[in-house]
Amino acid sequence: MQLYNTLSAKEREALLDEAGKDRLTISFYQYARIGNPQLFRDYLFIHWDALDVLGRIYVAREGINAQLSVPAENFHAFKAHLDSITFLNGVRLNIAVEQDNKSFLKLKVKVRHKIVADGLNDDAFDVTNKGIHVNAEQFNALIEDPDAIVVDMRNHYESEIGHFESAITPDVDTFRDSLDQIEEALSDFKETKKLVMYCTGGIRCEKASAYYKHKGFTQVYQLEGGIIEYTRQVRAKELENKFRGKNFVFDRRRAERISDEVIAHCHQCGNPCDTHVNCANEGCHLLFIQCEDCAREMDHCCSDACKEVVALPQEEQKKLRKGKQKSNLIFKKGRSEVLKFKKAPEQPVAGQVH
Repeated sequence: MQLYNTLSAKEREALLDEAGKDRLTISFYQYARIGNPQLFRDYLFIHWDALDVLGRIYVAREGINAQLSVPAENFHAFKAHLDSITFLNGVRLNIAVEQDNKSFLKLKVKVRHKIVADGLNDDAFDVTNKGIHVNAEQFNALIEDPDAIVVDMRNHYESEIGHFESAITPDVDTFRDSLDQIEEALSDFKETKKLVMYCTGGIRCEKASAYYKHKGFTQVYQLEGGIIEYTRQVRAKELENKFRGKNFVFDRRRAERISDEVIAHCHQCGNPCDTHVNCANEGCHLLFIQCEDCAREMDHCCSDACKEVVALPQEEQKKLRKGKQKSNLIFKKGRSEVLKFKKAPEQPVAGQVH
């Protein structure tokens, strides 16, 4: 039985257009002990492929992390299947703030060492000793609390386009980079301040809160369901929205607008803009912020050099890419000398705490 995709993204996109069905973009995670991740991976692929689920799902011995889309008409069948799995029965589903029928084009279920690359030795501390989960109303109160330190557990390119008021936003490329940096910067406040964390959907804070309690922080809080669930509660309960800008998401949408504020700038001209794009040169693929004017002027490229490449015939472009490694390791997100207006951090983490 085929347990992988054979269609290209372009072919899948055409099928979605032809189907004309509304889809729901959903994310969820659950830490659990999975004895045979490969077997569980295959099981999910078989059942979810039959429901026309598309997305990116990571399975590991420690649990599952899923971002996906499902036809609206199949949602209840999908939910019933989740509930038939013991450790996923009743799992919280984060429904996207802004829907897009093409948020995902393929179903990819992958076995990984961890569902989030945190670089931690889970045997060194109690990963179940997590922080206190708070809802949107409680989180708003903590933001106003002078004894609380609100920390963004996401990466620099995520927080650049949107973050909570007065939050510390570490200038890091990966989640694992932030853990020790934050612990070191806030070491003087372990017993005197409330450490309040948030991320996109909550998964990064689950492990981080246990890690920081292990490191001696006595008052640790985390936003339940992350920015996505916070936004849902704020709108449903008509609470004050303390999030500024956009919430970065890891699918074709790239972001969801949470407030009308534009807090970022085009990396090429410096004008207000919070639209992430990938450089049109497939041999570069740099993720950066680009306004519409610069997109037209630069042919959707990050630099003059890349603009020259995309002007070449496709065969010439392929020759230039041949033999070069294509990996996220070289697709530096917002990190390039060609980006003249990439915003640098205003001050180090420790300097933001009073």
